[in-house]
Amino acid sequence: MTPQNKAAAGRRSKATDGSNAKQQQLDGFATDHAPNLTTNQGLQIPDNHNSLKAGVRGPTLLEDFILREKITHFDHERIPERAVHARGSAAHGYFQVYKSMSQFTCADFLQDPDAKTPVFVRFSTVAGSRGSADTVRDVRGFAVKFYTREGNYDLVGNNIPVFFIQDAMKFPDLIHAVKPEPHHEMPQAASAHDTFWDFVSLMPESTHMLMWAMSDRAIPRSLRMMEGFGVHTFRFVNIRGESHFVKFHWKPKLGIHGLAWDEAQKVAGKDPDFHRRDLWEAIDQGDFPEWELGVQLVPPDKANSLGFDLLDPTKLIPEEMVPVQRIGRLVLNRNPENFFAETEQVAFHPGHVVPGIDFSNDPLLQGRLFSYTDTQISRLGGANFHELPINKSVCPFHNFQRDGMHRQAIARGQVAYEPNSLGDGKEFRVDGGSAGFQSHPDELESPKVRRRSPTFDDHFTQARLFFNSQSAAEKEHIIAAFRFELSKVEVPAIRQRMVDNLAHVDEKLARRVAEPLGIGAPDAKAAAGRAGFREHRMTLPIEESPALSMADTGDGSIRTRRIAILAADGVDSASLKPIRDALEQAGGKCKVVGARLGTIASATKRQIDVDMTFANGSSVMFDAVLIPGGAQGVAALAGMGDAVHFVLEAYKHCKAICSVGDGVQLLSTLGIGANAQQRDAPAGVIVAATPVTNLGDTSEATQIAQAFIAAIAKHRHWDRANIDAIPA
Repeated sequence: MTPQNKAAAGRRSKATDGSNAKQQQLDGFATDHAPNLTTNQGLQIPDNHNSLKAGVRGPTLLEDFILREKITHFDHERIPERAVHARGSAAHGYFQVYKSMSQFTCADFLQDPDAKTPVFVRFSTVAGSRGSADTVRDVRGFAVKFYTREGNYDLVGNNIPVFFIQDAMKFPDLIHAVKPEPHHEMPQAASAHDTFWDFVSLMPESTHMLMWAMSDRAIPRSLRMMEGFGVHTFRFVNIRGESHFVKFHWKPKLGIHGLAWDEAQKVAGKDPDFHRRDLWEAIDQGDFPEWELGVQLVPPDKANSLGFDLLDPTKLIPEEMVPVQRIGRLVLNRNPENFFAETEQVAFHPGHVVPGIDFSNDPLLQGRLFSYTDTQISRLGGANFHELPINKSVCPFHNFQRDGMHRQAIARGQVAYEPNSLGDGKEFRVDGGSAGFQSHPDELESPKVRRRSPTFDDHFTQARLFFNSQSAAEKEHIIAAFRFELSKVEVPAIRQRMVDNLAHVDEKLARRVAEPLGIGAPDAKAAAGRAGFREHRMTLPIEESPALSMADTGDGSIRTRRIAILAADGVDSASLKPIRDALEQAGGKCKVVGARLGTIASATKRQIDVDMTFANGSSVMFDAVLIPGGAQGVAALAGMGDAVHFVLEAYKHCKAICSVGDGVQLLSTLGIGANAQQRDAPAGVIVAATPVTNLGDTSEATQIAQAFIAAIAKHRHWDRANIDAIPA
């Protein structure tokens, strides 16, 4: 067993509660390297370097079954990637409910606060291929597979609570529009092109989702700092058959944070695996990501009083109208052991439910209940994808389904049907029994129609609510995102249609988006005259919902935030050490960035390890920057173009910067107004004199560190002035 495998086994053995049940099952499928190479049939291979030939320089023989087996397996190593959500990252963990939810649902995993239900969670981007970058502007998938004692339950959602379309009939059109254009297969993993905006500009129902997609929600700082939603309205059903509509939320303990758009584009080039790496490293280092599961519960007799239709997937329930009850926590504490076997082969399905959770008549959800089975059969090669180890339930399952490709179970006995009397001497038959899954007895309307409910007709009120609820900086980012995306559209008429639609959300928003696009002023009347436009407007009791903003979210800590320490020979280590110690004690992850790997010598000849260089450690990889004192070290940094760019870029992206002693001179050289007395310091810039005046006195250093920690905890300082003038 390799050292890595031994370490993984050690981590697995620590968990002894129910949260480890899935891992114990997977261990039965795990294999280690054996001393000898064999064929898949166990035949030892005598030579793994040479094929069987007719003479040493002759042709390879067809009878070389060892070669053919190896090549054939290689040829089929890849399975078709997902049509959507192809690029993903995943992790194992557990879910634990805070208190019994029996008043609302009989779902077993929501009853016992002492029980830990194993989970497998996959995050993904929607539009890009498996090889695309992590930090593109896109919707993120947030899919959770609960391995419950009653069967698998899949909560398959996104990081945005609404969707582009109202009916599954339009899903293929949406995806065809956002995918690379078919005549030249460009652009990859991007919505900034003609076919996407052509489609959505003709579909006013997409407007609410577009506001979210153009916001910072679509470029998260980390998967660990991303909210999740079930999107659709589901039902909780209790043991008495009483039903409540339910909306699911995942609230990240670290808060909801995004990247600057310029930053996201640079990260995509410097580290396209940025989110995947961040998730893996956090778990590997024991900084386990955590979310709280929240629910919004609506009694059926109250649903019609909300002012909008709960079955409409382009609508959300404002938290100020129906508060989110936090009912449990999700912890991810173990990375997969094999990406393909787990992350790639996992099959989610919104139709995988357990007793106590049921569907609503949301027409988008109803289409997904068919689509997911169909796509998994296509992608994973047949109907037996549920037998793959990562998909297999931890509770026993039994039915008379038989055979097919990739069947793994060996079913004993002569019967494969029901009812029967030959299996175990008694007839299996259940007709309308009370056990097992029970669909809620919804009253259905008639006649059959191919039509949409008029209660779905308001396409702009909630889009306006979302925009009104954003902070000033978030609004600016939305405007900039629309401008960027629409500037990539080559057909002016499409740009015009889109800003005409936006005029029904907010006239000032529409005007500002239109300004640099070379088109006419937004025309709300023109939009109202186009096919697909609906005049219906709902009335909401609120005009703003603070819960829709990302501002001021999180626990106020700097846990797992990455802090770059810029250093060169001559750095003042006496002032650096207490500040670094305080940052790391607060949960920050400090990395020394220098011109070369190895060590640098401090002013007192102390050796300091360099973790990254300016070539492989760009500022976009960090959340904050510390510039220690030391005249020689600061002078060296000021003479390095890469170091200068590092600081300017971090400043432009509104990150916290702390400059100590002589480091202030570097800021002044760069045109960043600050002095040692912190007068005129821009937002989020902490400056201080060298904090060690007497040997062993670190009190001033501690004060500086605490001010820096408070600045980092705010995530970004978007109110920083004149950042557009920064040459970075």
